[in-house]
Amino acid sequence: FLSALAGETGTTIVGGTFVERHGDHLHNSALVHGPDGERIALYRKIHLFSDADSPEGELLAPGEDVTVFPLGDATAGIAICYDLRFPELFRRLVDAGAEVLFVVSAWPEVRVDAWRTLIRARAIENQAAIVGCDAAGEQGGRRYAGVSLAFDARGAPLGELGPEPGVLRAVVDPGDVRAFRASFPALRDRRLR
Repeated sequence: FLSALAGETGTTIVGGTFVERHGDHLHNSALVHGPDGERIALYRKIHLFSDADSPEGELLAPGEDVTVFPLGDATAGIAICYDLRFPELFRRLVDAGAEVLFVVSAWPEVRVDAWRTLIRARAIENQAAIVGCDAAGEQGGRRYAGVSLAFDARGAPLGELGPEPGVLRAVVDPGDVRAFRASFPALRDRRLR
């Protein structure tokens, strides 16, 4: 479906997540399809949630690789849900060239403040534009935040949806990301690697 939709619209689609069987393991995965409908990236979630309310850590295997992909003249990176709580993953994405970050999620409504804060923090600390797409509504007795949002590389808001399903349109300028990184040396001034 996502492949056909990407090809029909001539857009890149970041879609997820789904349970993927790979060899003997199951993974929480996301796909990226390019404007021609071809798959250009696959990401397997690295950080699995091990809370008593979630069997993810018991049922699924963690991914091992960071995933970046071409997005127009930019490079983008992808993460899934709980990965958001691990800033080192996002720094690895930036070190791999990411200028735009995507997080696809099923973030619960009860932790919506953490969702907003962490998405914005990942933008600021990595001097990268970020788009967070969260599930909306209720499923299996869980209510999801549904607060999809986007920030520029300075952490300035580009748009935000409320708790209901909707479409968020935000303009991300990779040239602005590059100009900001060139003018403010936070990434260049790092000492620990």
